[in-house]
Order: sequence, then structure tokens, then C-alpha cells
Amino acid sequence: MPRPSPPPLTCLPLAEQPRRRLPQLFIGLALYGFSLSLMVRASLGVNPWSVLYEGLEHRTSLSFGTISAALGALVLLLWIPLKQRPTFGTVANIVVLAYSSDLGLALLPQHLGLPARAGLLVGGVLLNGLSVAVYVGARFGPGPRDGLMTGASTATGHSLRLIRTLVELTVLALGWLLGGTVGVGTVLYALAVGPLAQFFLPWFVYRSGAGRGAGAGASEGADADAGPPRRPCATVHSEVGA
Repeated sequence: MPRPSPPPLTCLPLAEQPRRRLPQLFIGLALYGFSLSLMVRASLGVNPWSVLYEGLEHRTSLSFGTISAALGALVLLLWIPLKQRPTFGTVANIVVLAYSSDLGLALLPQHLGLPARAGLLVGGVLLNGLSVAVYVGARFGPGPRDGLMTGASTATGHSLRLIRTLVELTVLALGWLLGGTVGVGTVLYALAVGPLAQFFLPWFVYRSGAGRGAGAGASEGADADAGPPRRPCATVHSEVGA
């Protein structure tokens, strides 16, 4: 039995089916930000970038979401020498994640017992994997951190896996030194979020007109026939941040 074609993840113009794709983008990003707040309140370890946000939150008067937005904007400056161009999805990623993560932290209680915290952690990781599939599937472009990694991979010739590993380990170490939470949740996130997003993605990826009627393989072909090749939106294992 032939292996099914992967779903198309190339970036599409903002004008293509915005009423269909924009709600999916914003819902996915809002859920992603909320999933980060679930993992923070679990206090059992978060993803590498959130470890850094937490560490900086301890050292400054800024909120978790504000730090997320500030670092997202700072990372965009690193796109310039890599000749990366932000998309609508890149900007939306910075803004929506900042507000939704701060809102989640304001709504969720602190200092819960271990069973409740374990539930928050598992729920946060599951929701994170789902939300990655939702917002990446809208095909509006990568978040600032994913774009940094894909751009660095292209510029240096090194594999995306190596670049991502080096960046995330550096971010994790810096966040830990600043006081961010590293724990079982960090390991669970690293192992689970990629497979979860890959599992959910086929249900949420937007397929342009002709491809919807003929499946994922035809959709790739339809995209290819529609014009010049488009840039990849993001890797499925998001930064997830994003």
C-alpha cells in the first residue's frame, strides 16, 4: 500500500479564503497561548522557550506574554541577515500568543496540588499539539522562532534538526540559569508535541480548491500548478512556539 502524501504546508496568500482560514489561525494561536499557560501553572516543566520566558519574568517586571512578544520581535531582527520575510501569520503569532498566554495565567489558579498540576501538564501538552496543527494548517506562515530556524538552516547548509536542537538547547540552558522551570514537563513536551501535531494536522490543514476534491496528493499538485513554488510555512514540530 503506497504511503500517503504529506499534507501541503506551503504558505498561501492572505486573500485566499480569508473567512475560512483567518478564524482557524486566530483560534489555533489563542489555544497555543493558553496551552503554554496550562503548562506554566502545572509547575512541572515547560517547553524551552517558555523556560526562558519564565526566567526573564522572574528577573523583570514584565509579564509572561509581554516577554513572549518582545522576544518574538527581537527574533524577527535576526531574520534580516537570513533574508527571511515575515508574513501575516508571523505577526499574528507574536500578538495573539502574548495576549492569550497572559489571559490564561490570569484565569488559572496557582499553588494547586500535584494531581491537579499533573492534569494541567498533560492537558497543556495535548492542547499544544492540537493548536500547532490548527494554526500551522491555516498556512499563513511561520512564527518568528520557526522562521529563524528554517532561515538559519538554509543559510548555513546544516540540517533543520541540528539547528533546531542547538537553538532550543541554548534557549533552555539560558532560561534555566535565569530561574525558569525545567522538569518532567519539558521532557514530555519535547517527546510528545511533534507526534501529536503530526497526528492532528491532516484534519486541519487547509487545501486549496482543486486539492480538496482529490485528497492530499492532489492538493500538493494543485498548489504546484497554481503558480511559482511557495515558501514552506513551518515545521510541524512548532516552537512552538511558536
